[in-house]
Amino acid sequence: MKPIWIVDDDQSIRFVLEKALLREDLPTRSFTNPREVLAALEEAGEDDPDNQGPQILVSDIRMPGGSGLDLLEKVKAKHPGLPVIIMTAFSDLDSAVSAFQGGAFEYLPKPFDLPKAVELIRRAVEESQREEIAEERMAATPEMLGQAPAMQDVFRAIGRLSQSNVTVMITGESGSGKELVARALHKHSPRANGPFVAINTAAIPKDLLESELFGHERGAFTGAQTMRRGRFEQAEGGTLFLDEIGDMPFDLQTRLLRVLSDGHFYRVGGHNAVKANVRVIAATHQDLENRVKEGVFREDLFHRLNVIRLRLPALRERREDVPTLTRHFLQQSAKQLGVEPKRISDGALARLATFGFPGNVRQLENICHWLTVMAPAQVIEPKDLPPEVSGAEPAASAVLAAPAAPLVGGLAAASPPAYAPVAAMPLPSSEGVRPVQPAAMEPMTAPGVASDSWEQGLEAEALSLLAEGRNDVWDQLSRRFESRLILTALASTRGRRIEAAQRLGIGRNTITRKIQELGLE
Repeated sequence: MKPIWIVDDDQSIRFVLEKALLREDLPTRSFTNPREVLAALEEAGEDDPDNQGPQILVSDIRMPGGSGLDLLEKVKAKHPGLPVIIMTAFSDLDSAVSAFQGGAFEYLPKPFDLPKAVELIRRAVEESQREEIAEERMAATPEMLGQAPAMQDVFRAIGRLSQSNVTVMITGESGSGKELVARALHKHSPRANGPFVAINTAAIPKDLLESELFGHERGAFTGAQTMRRGRFEQAEGGTLFLDEIGDMPFDLQTRLLRVLSDGHFYRVGGHNAVKANVRVIAATHQDLENRVKEGVFREDLFHRLNVIRLRLPALRERREDVPTLTRHFLQQSAKQLGVEPKRISDGALARLATFGFPGNVRQLENICHWLTVMAPAQVIEPKDLPPEVSGAEPAASAVLAAPAAPLVGGLAAASPPAYAPVAAMPLPSSEGVRPVQPAAMEPMTAPGVASDSWEQGLEAEALSLLAEGRNDVWDQLSRRFESRLILTALASTRGRRIEAAQRLGIGRNTITRKIQELGLE
C-alpha cells in the first residue's frame, strides 16, 4: 500500500500520528511544509517503490511557507481523486468550510482524539482503495454493450466523432446512459488525456449553480473564504458534461452562451476574464424545441449546443440487448457483494424482454442487483423476478433505492451500484443503527393499526410510545426519521456525502455532524 503523507510543522503532531498509524500497519511519510509535498509529488512514481505517491494526504491549515488550503487546491488540480484530510484548530472552522468547497475528504479539528483520527484516516484509505479498484474495473470492462441496430448507430456516431472537438447534444430518456456516452466521446477524442468533468444542472440549487460552473473570487458572497475554481476551470483541456441542460435557469443560460461564443467567462465576484479551453457535451431527456417555444430555453443557446445531436434509444427499443445486459449486471452485482454469480433461465430472460423498462437500463441494473440479493436459488426462474416485472403489485419491502450511479445506457457500467433494497437497510433506533434482516423489519406502526401512508405509520408509532408514558418521544422518532432519511440518501449516492447533502437540501457540514450524532459512521 502507498504511504499516508502527513504535513504539519508541529513535530509532536507528526510523531503521534506516525506511531498511531504504524501500529495499524499503515505506512507514513512526513513533511513540514507544503513546498516539500509539492516537490515530492513531482518526483513520485508508481514504478518506484521507494518514492511512491500518497494513498491519502493529511495536512494542517496553518504552516510556515504555505497554507494547507492552497496545498489542497494545487493537489486537487493534479490529483483530483486523492483524498485530502485537513487538520484545523477550532478557531479555523470557517476555513474548514472552504476545505470542503475545495474538495477535502474531511476535516479533523485540533486537538483531536487519536483513535477517531486513525479511524477517519482508515476510512479515507478504504475510500481511496475502492476508487482504485473501480478504475481498474473500468479499464478491464468492455466499454460498450449492445448489438441492437439502434445502439450500433450510436457506436458508429461515436467513432465518427472520435477525432472531433465539436459540441454534442445527447438526448434520451432518464436512465438510458447519456453520461456514459459522453464519457465514451471524451475517451475517444483528442482531449482524452484531459479531465472529464460532469455536472447535473438540475441537481444543484439555482443560487449555487453559477458558482459551481464558473467558480468565485474570495469575498464574492458570505462564506466565500477563498477563491474557488468552477467546473469550467476544472475541465480545462478536457470535456465538460452538462447533464439535464434543459433545466438550467434562464439567466445562467446567457452566461453559458457567452462562454460557448467567445470562450471566456468571469468567476462570481471577479473582474478578470478567464479563458476556457473546454469541449462541452450536453444532455437532456426533455424536448428542447418545445422548451424554446415555451420561452424557458434560449433559442440561440439551443443552436449553439445542437451542433451534433446523438439520440440514445430507450431499452424497449433494443430488447435484443436485454439478455446480454442482464448477464453482465448479474456478474457485476455478484462481484460487488462477493458472492457466486447467479444464472438466469431462458424463461426468465424472455419475461424480462417483454417488460417495458420505464427506467431503462438503470432499472435493469437495479433489478439484477435485487435478484442477486433476493432470488432464493442460483438459477433465476420467472417466479423469482420482482413484482414490477412479473405483473404483481410491488411490495413496499421490494422497492429499490434509486442510485445516482454512473449511467449505463447501451454501455456497460464499470462497477455495480452500491445500493441495496430498502428492506435490507438497517432500521435506525434511538441508540444508532441496529442491523436487521428484511423479515425482522419493524414497521413504524402500532400493532393492530392499519397504515396507508408513512404519516399514518408515524402517527401510530407516536401514539404507541406516548401510551407507554415515555418522555423522549420527540427525540426518539426524530433520530429514527433523520437516520433513515440520511441512510436512504447515502444509498442513492453510493455513499457520497456531499451529493447526498445536496439532494436532501442540507449543508455538507450538517450531514457530517448528523452522521456523527446519530452513530451512522
